[in-house]
Amino acid sequence: MFRLPTALVASICEPAWDLLERSVRLRTLRRLQRVQWYPAERLAQIKSRALQDLVVHAAATSPFHARRFRDSGIDPSGVREISDLAGLPLLTKQDVRQHLDAMVSNRYDRGELVEAKTGGSTGVALKVVCDRAGIQKRAGAALLADTWSGWSLGQPTAAIWGNPPVPRTWRNKLRRYLKDRVIYLDTMKIDDEAIDRFVAQWRRLRPGLLYGHAHSLFIFAEAIAARGLRLQPRGIVATSMMLLQSEREVIEAAFGVPVTNRYGCEEVSLIACECEQHRGMHFNPVHAYVEILREDSTPCAAGEDGNIVVTELVNHGMPMLRYAVGDRGIRSGRQCPCGREIPLLEALTGRTADFLLAADNSRVAGISLIENTLTALPGIRQMQLVQERRLELTVNIVRGADYGPATQEQLAATLRGALGETFAIAIEFVDKIPQERSGKYRFAICTV
Repeated sequence: MFRLPTALVASICEPAWDLLERSVRLRTLRRLQRVQWYPAERLAQIKSRALQDLVVHAAATSPFHARRFRDSGIDPSGVREISDLAGLPLLTKQDVRQHLDAMVSNRYDRGELVEAKTGGSTGVALKVVCDRAGIQKRAGAALLADTWSGWSLGQPTAAIWGNPPVPRTWRNKLRRYLKDRVIYLDTMKIDDEAIDRFVAQWRRLRPGLLYGHAHSLFIFAEAIAARGLRLQPRGIVATSMMLLQSEREVIEAAFGVPVTNRYGCEEVSLIACECEQHRGMHFNPVHAYVEILREDSTPCAAGEDGNIVVTELVNHGMPMLRYAVGDRGIRSGRQCPCGREIPLLEALTGRTADFLLAADNSRVAGISLIENTLTALPGIRQMQLVQERRLELTVNIVRGADYGPATQEQLAATLRGALGETFAIAIEFVDKIPQERSGKYRFAICTV
């Protein structure tokens, strides 16, 4: 792929393509570049107006939402803040599966809406749709988050991604050549040949951004370090799964630039992203409300772990009001030193489905167990916890050079200490952690 000058792509190709597609993507980016520096009060006003518009629209055009407002006794015209929706039941994945048609706004022809599917944490497909303007606004917000990593509009991208798209039409091929300029390493087949081919493409294109699944970035970083190569993008964005601190350190050492951790999902797009300070993730500035709630649906205090619930403000084709994402996190009580007054997600603590069931029936974050043991015990390169029955745990381990009997004993003792002394711990040695069909990895799986 020939490398066009970055300035040419940013100033001519990108705007021309938006003009061709009648897209508001770049206009959204420019707006957000200003809005990100607004004071908190002004940001709140923007979101409040967007929420009012969305709620009135949803109640008037979506039978599903109209019924929920009626049943909850909420007057849509009186909603000003997200707290005004406290009586509205949380929207679950099961709701979306069962009521998709009733959720879609009747002001749109279904052919005008963009469809997406996600496997979700359970492997059961979940279909969602979004209007085209919403898709473009989502893309604009993603571009803003990319710039926080150090990347600039117009620079090529290297993506480590499962099932990468293949341009088949002349229009898509032209877009890939003139605007997107992306090279892919398919996470479903990361072997020596694929890595060598990807590195050769990298040398020609010199991408400004390396983007991909967090664990796949780690695998590629290990391969690069083992080859003694130095590839240095302007920024690295890790997304789609939990970024472990130990893996962040390996990636940053291999590429010489900080990793920008980004969090989102197919259903509501960007939720939060680190800025250049890397001290927590800023919530999507004005495109979403993010609530962190206790089990009784009351708001968590700053520093308290809870369920993440998102109301996306840009999808009018299929309004997503108080959507329970299925993840857990902690809201920060501090302000980022970057100067942006956008609130922070202090930490993402894991998927709800990835919390293991302890002997006393409490829930334990599997990702925390993995982080603690990976960094504390020698000889464990990668690890996966699988619980399919109560009081039983299978541990899949990719061994390093220092793995030995002492490591195994300490690991079993640590896991029993967290889950219960009666737990049966089965350790299995594997060459690699298995992937999902999407190319992602899950480090903790509980089906109990």
